[in-house]
Amino acid sequence: MMISGKKYSYVVLLVVSITIFFVALCSTSMGAASQNYYVSTTTGNDNNNGLTLQTPWRTLSKVNGAVLRPGDKVLFKRGDEWRGQLVPKSGSAGAPITYGAYGSGTKPLLLGSVSRNNTQVWQYEGSNIWATIKPAFRDDKTQADFLSRPWTLSAEAGAQSRMTSLEGNGKYTLKITSVISGTAPNHIQLYNHGLFIRDGDYFVFTFRARGTKPFTIHNIKLIKQSAPWTTYGDGGQTNLKITSDWTDYSMRFKASQTAPDGRITIYLGGAVPPESEFYFQPVEWKKVESVNPEVLSLDVGNIIFDHGKSVGIKKWKQDDLKRQGDFWYNADTWQVKLNSEKNPAEWYKSIELALARTIVKQGGKSYIVYENLALQYGAAHGIGGGDTHHIVIRDCDISWIGGGHQFTRANGAPVRFGNGIEFWSNAHDNLVEDCRIWEIYDAAMTNQGSDVNVQSDITYRNNVIWNSEYSFEYWNGPHGSKTQNIRFEHNTCVNAGFGWGHAQRSIPNGHHLMFFTNQAKTDEFNVRDNIFYNATESLLSMSNNWTAALTMDNNSWFQSRGDLIRFLKASYGSNQFTQFQEQANQDKHSMFADPKFVDINKLDFRLSANSPVRSLSIDGGPVGSLKRLQK
Repeated sequence: MMISGKKYSYVVLLVVSITIFFVALCSTSMGAASQNYYVSTTTGNDNNNGLTLQTPWRTLSKVNGAVLRPGDKVLFKRGDEWRGQLVPKSGSAGAPITYGAYGSGTKPLLLGSVSRNNTQVWQYEGSNIWATIKPAFRDDKTQADFLSRPWTLSAEAGAQSRMTSLEGNGKYTLKITSVISGTAPNHIQLYNHGLFIRDGDYFVFTFRARGTKPFTIHNIKLIKQSAPWTTYGDGGQTNLKITSDWTDYSMRFKASQTAPDGRITIYLGGAVPPESEFYFQPVEWKKVESVNPEVLSLDVGNIIFDHGKSVGIKKWKQDDLKRQGDFWYNADTWQVKLNSEKNPAEWYKSIELALARTIVKQGGKSYIVYENLALQYGAAHGIGGGDTHHIVIRDCDISWIGGGHQFTRANGAPVRFGNGIEFWSNAHDNLVEDCRIWEIYDAAMTNQGSDVNVQSDITYRNNVIWNSEYSFEYWNGPHGSKTQNIRFEHNTCVNAGFGWGHAQRSIPNGHHLMFFTNQAKTDEFNVRDNIFYNATESLLSMSNNWTAALTMDNNSWFQSRGDLIRFLKASYGSNQFTQFQEQANQDKHSMFADPKFVDINKLDFRLSANSPVRSLSIDGGPVGSLKRLQK
């Protein structure tokens, strides 16, 4: 077929135009999918575009609110510090979103604490007790539709209760009848949902209540109204005494994110007595404004003095503040009370109040890389969240984490918590490598979960861990859950239970490997090529027998005193390693030996030239961390 010159020119022009259009489109898409954003507290401004070293953003709030595309990188300036919480965005397969570093100097530092170094923020109350300034609020706007919202009662795990609506005296009253109260707070829940909240806003929740039998409500929370049960608010109250007389109760919350599905939940499980009645009248849910610039709306789980030279000792009532450094967080007034011979800001050079808030909150996220970051002084988790996958945590420093008040048991006993890195239920295809983790209240690293869930393909390798209660913790349940292909390899684990929180625990429990009761169907769980050196209780604690799925081999074990291993119901001393190998059918090629670090006092965990561990290598690879990182 012949094409005329005019028509041919038109066709060529059309083809060229289309080609240019698609090239431009692809270039734009590729550029948008691989943009770098820079963040600096020293040179940044949130009004900048963040696209160049000269126009960086400044705050975590700006980062959290930014629209990021798969392949983008958010780079924090080395040597700078941020306070607050990082809430990452998800990338996609082959194009993760990276949170990393730029420039020279120390790793960018994300702090989960507030500083109280100024003498003016402490008020003397007598008898060596100093208090942070009591927060003040003024009304902003009342959410008038709150009283018209229906309340819901739920029961689980065998608990039984029923709710009846009563009308009278113009007041909306609910009668909750407890039949079987359950054993945990979540077994009976009374909640109101559909509350709109905005990050940083303060709210006051007020209600009246009485009971036919006295009891204590230990937990009231502002959370997401559906799974995953993300915490949406800081604050709340615990230990509300319910008596036979009508009493008014009021508590404050600070919203930790913007969401249309907030839910106020009153946890009654294990608290309200069986065969009793609880009468409840909702009064108000209103927004208020803070008069103070900084408010301690979160539990303070730890106080770090002088950059770790000492820590505060957490108490649960003011009467127990007997010695220098004892502190109590008053959840009613959002204040810290501290025993000190003089103004704390004069006694100490540095005071960091660690808040019970996860520093990197990654629940429900995927395809993310964190690298070259430092996380410090948080009283919840360093990095945590459920339902994560394809997460890489590489070459990060995580320290001084945990100690926050998680919940109060039905018997009134408080429970504290805090892991360095936690992969909660339904985690898969995650990697932690080349990190340094130390001074953690609970576990340096863990994958664990409740409710029926699956955990799979999670690797921890080449990490250096010291002074954490557990170097690695694992459990999963209930029955019906599955765990498969977990690898804990080439890690150097030193001095489990030697950390800041050990003496403050109700049950000291220092173990490098802490395997609590595991009910999940477990396959291919490998613990190989690691160094386990000294622990306050034992190097390994295993509660129930799932050893058919467990392979431990080519490890170096050393305990200078006390139990070496607690395996099921048996304990093995340092001279019984051979018996353990035979009876457990584990660690066939492993050894009991002092690894002879270069200088443990200087945290130099490299192996010396005469280390017997150098001979351990069944596959040509080294035992312990590849990098032998030195602080």
